[in-house]
Amino acid sequence: MTPQPMRKRAEQLVLQLQSNIVAALEGLDAAGPSFKPDSWTRANDGGYGISCVFAAPPADDGSEPTTLLEKAGVNVSVVHGTLPPAAVQQMRAEHASLPTPENGEGLPYFATGVSLVIHPRNPNAPTSHANFRYFEVTEPVDATSDEPPKVLAWWFGGGADLTPVYLFEEDATHFHQTLKNAADPHGEQLFPAFKKWCDEYFYIPHRQEGRGIGGVFFDDLTAEPHKRLSSNSPRPFTADEIFDFIKDMGNAFVPAYVPILEKRCKMPWTPRQRRWQLIRRGRYAEFNLMIDRGTKFGLMAPGARIESILMSLPETVRWEYMTDMADDPPRRRPSLSTL
Repeated sequence: MTPQPMRKRAEQLVLQLQSNIVAALEGLDAAGPSFKPDSWTRANDGGYGISCVFAAPPADDGSEPTTLLEKAGVNVSVVHGTLPPAAVQQMRAEHASLPTPENGEGLPYFATGVSLVIHPRNPNAPTSHANFRYFEVTEPVDATSDEPPKVLAWWFGGGADLTPVYLFEEDATHFHQTLKNAADPHGEQLFPAFKKWCDEYFYIPHRQEGRGIGGVFFDDLTAEPHKRLSSNSPRPFTADEIFDFIKDMGNAFVPAYVPILEKRCKMPWTPRQRRWQLIRRGRYAEFNLMIDRGTKFGLMAPGARIESILMSLPETVRWEYMTDMADDPPRRRPSLSTL
């Protein structure tokens, strides 16, 4: 029996992760609306996507909903086409295995992934983000052949992170420990390396502060040596081994985050806490619009679906000039001993 191509296995995985995560989130708030599935196809290149989005807008009289979630999305995309030369050049900075296009032409590619952001209504409940993805570049497709095109380069990436407004150290410990437990069977060097990478990536230079308290972040996982990992210590090398690692990390998201969400959404909160939450969400929006590589790549890609790309932004945000809440509460990270 011929094994399935990795692109097909990755597609099936992200669809299953989407289904599991949406079901877990809907199970927390039986009285709230369900996630709305929005299926789409790409008109110019090829592929499709399914955006599962939660929204509960204010009533016409201005009263606020009482749902646990304020805005959330769990999106899957399965796309293919040709990367324009400008996009190839930008990606080569992070993906050394990416071939250089010849004669100024682009590169055929396939990409699939699940990306999610959860913005709870209660200021005590943290926002969380995660994504797990697979990308490959191939030789030009031969329309006369039934054989799939030869894969020239491939890699996996992903991660999960936590952004609390009010820090509870036991939540930070639970989130990180659950991710560590999923990563360690694949190599004990993975979690500390990817935790460090997460802290470095989710940093807002113009604010000189991190976006949240981290988690794990990783990219460019291939069979080649990795600049952040030692080849002398256990780590997943083959496509099958890396796929298994991605699967385990994806399946760890629900047990890492949902128990925190369930606990914190039951806590009382004040208008002042809500105001602080909206100010902190401004930092989230700044990072996503100005710094995040995924947002930049998505906006550059041919046939970009703007609604899905900007789904990660919170629904309501405040930017206050010289706010008097700058140190209310102190923005602190959990200590290393906590993690």
